[in-house]
Amino acid sequence: MEIIIVILFVVGYVAIALEHPIKINKTASALLTGVLCWTLYALSSPGEIHHIGEQLGEHLSEISSILFFLMGAMTIVELIDSYQGFRFVTDRIKTKDPKKLLWVICGVTFFLSAILDNLTTSIVMISLIRKLVPNKQMRLFFAGMIVVAANAGGAWSPIGDVTTTMLWIGGQITAGNIIATLIIPSMICMIIPLLYLQFTLKGELGEHSSNSHSHSAHDTHKSGEPIRGSKTILFVGLGGLISVPVFKTITHLPPYMGMMLALGVLWVVSELINPDMDEAEKKSYTAAGALARIDVPSVLFFLGILLAVGSLQSMGTLGEFAAYLDKTFGDNRIIITLIGLLSSIVDNVPLVAASMGMYSMDLYPADHMIWEYLAYCAGTGGSVLIIGSAAGVAVMGMEKIDFIWYMKKISLLALLGYFAGAAAYLVLYPYFAVHH
Repeated sequence: MEIIIVILFVVGYVAIALEHPIKINKTASALLTGVLCWTLYALSSPGEIHHIGEQLGEHLSEISSILFFLMGAMTIVELIDSYQGFRFVTDRIKTKDPKKLLWVICGVTFFLSAILDNLTTSIVMISLIRKLVPNKQMRLFFAGMIVVAANAGGAWSPIGDVTTTMLWIGGQITAGNIIATLIIPSMICMIIPLLYLQFTLKGELGEHSSNSHSHSAHDTHKSGEPIRGSKTILFVGLGGLISVPVFKTITHLPPYMGMMLALGVLWVVSELINPDMDEAEKKSYTAAGALARIDVPSVLFFLGILLAVGSLQSMGTLGEFAAYLDKTFGDNRIIITLIGLLSSIVDNVPLVAASMGMYSMDLYPADHMIWEYLAYCAGTGGSVLIIGSAAGVAVMGMEKIDFIWYMKKISLLALLGYFAGAAAYLVLYPYFAVHH
């Protein structure tokens, strides 16, 4: 039965990777895979059904803490966005030199992605470069580098990337330590491609044509007057997100409690900001309205994937696989570097979930090199292909970037950055290890 479940898992995985050619949404594939794996596991050992139920309950409590955390974060960002809170950042960028602008955009992306998360940051930054870079060809380079910078920025922050968040919620890494050990490798991962483009990037930002000018005039009319309370919502929202790791450190409660607290506070603030608006108009500016707009399919996608991985973990398959890899390669650093590159082909969420099941916390305690390096590799390795990260997929959809174009123009740069950052981590690691 174990073999059948593994085959089912692999088939589900392939269906997720090929969602565009087979025209089936990856959420559907993930949910089916997750439920069917547990169903077969339960049917294969009817005598132990009580024990299997307990295992499922344990997995569900872990999974739901990740899901509620994500839903809270998505809602907060969606709410800031509906108040156009991010214009506070975008209105301050004035440069016309493409190379300078690229540094500014990537720098903002890098740090913003550590506070929001790489997916949201990419969406915000793409909407921003549409205003700043009218030239389509030039904008594609910017979009590609936004993916690289957002993934690099997400990797070193406990709330910056879903995979780092999973490791943090699972207790494999601690917030302060992951920031200290990964910020330099992550920066190098972004700076190396930027330095290369500094010498090779040709072209102009372009001017808005008369056609797009009428479009932007319409925009200014619509968004000329800033929405009342946009700064308040921006600072309360960002403050709430940044306070989540602090809340966990002080109370030792799970991170989703801190996220729900931040959401609750922001919810109250958003209700109080515009008391005189009528209900219909107010709806898009409340947390309830933001909740209706968050990406629920991706939340269910995580549920399906994490359930499927949980079934393999409960059967002991992942443990055996880890032992096999250990025998084959012998060095965990090689294995994790490969996992990072693999995460550019398949989604990094299931890869990290599987790795968390493969390596036991008894053997590798919190803040062990394995977990830190995994956070770096899974976070940044996804940039190598545009489908390798949530940020990449979002940018691909928004700017209609061609898979092959990205592979020709950006993949090699991302790969250079990935290996440079990985080398930096492995060189610096002994210095950090002394402080443990």
